[in-house]
Amino acid sequence: MELRQLKTFRTVANLLNFHQAAHVLHYSQSAVSAQIHALEEDLNIRLFDRLPKRIMLTEAGRRLLQYTDKMLSLAEETRSEVTGGKSPHGSLNIRIPETLAAHRLPKLLKPFRNQFPKVQLIFSTCAYHSLEQDLSKGIYDLAFLLTESYQAPNLSVKLLGVEPLVIATAPKHRLARKKAVYPKDLEGETFLFTRTECSYRRNFERMLAEENVETIRIININSIEAIKQCIKEGVGISVLPEITVRKEINNKEFIPLNWAEGHMETASLMIWHNDKWISPALNAFMSMAGDFYSNHTNP
Repeated sequence: MELRQLKTFRTVANLLNFHQAAHVLHYSQSAVSAQIHALEEDLNIRLFDRLPKRIMLTEAGRRLLQYTDKMLSLAEETRSEVTGGKSPHGSLNIRIPETLAAHRLPKLLKPFRNQFPKVQLIFSTCAYHSLEQDLSKGIYDLAFLLTESYQAPNLSVKLLGVEPLVIATAPKHRLARKKAVYPKDLEGETFLFTRTECSYRRNFERMLAEENVETIRIININSIEAIKQCIKEGVGISVLPEITVRKEINNKEFIPLNWAEGHMETASLMIWHNDKWISPALNAFMSMAGDFYSNHTNP
């Protein structure tokens, strides 16, 4: 029984999907299947029932899963204690929104990699849904989220800062030159949103509902870059973090609407499970992320 096999088993057991587990682990699906098969051979017991369209844990698989987190955490803690003063190492699985990954993360990664070259970082797109479950199951070590607030009984949440939001339009849009844009002015508009990041979308939609603005049309596109291209082509408008369209606004390619309801913003949060062992590698990343965000973000 190898630690890498246990890590793979835990991921497959939590997701109950070999393909998704391969994506999270950055393995091929055949490699994931081979590791699970080797673990079953070693234990001489079947851990999963392979059904035509899904897999399920066997009773033995459920028992093993109860111990897997403890064994993996203990292994990492033991390695850290034994190596003593050696620099942090190991791997971190982190969920992060596209906005932060594209516009905040790159400036953090270079100094982190220089200081902690032995830490392997694996990033995945962060979505609001399933976040608590994925952190609780240990699929991810840490998550970042753009949302007004986030509460869950077993999670710790740290506010890193805020990201200003704008309603971005093409220069020729009918509302682009309007001195004050009110919710009712958005009647009949087409809004472009991304499902994977738009936690702040719910707050905007709730505000429109309170103002009885119900006839907007919505197109879901899971890419901010694709949304920006659609805005340029006049397909619709979008609520986006200002940092994602700052270049286009400065170049007069986009116009931020003069929103009469006041300044819009969303919180940037760092989230982890209360029972998660904070390894030296994780502690180093969390500490540097917090310091970097406060020192290098502009309002």
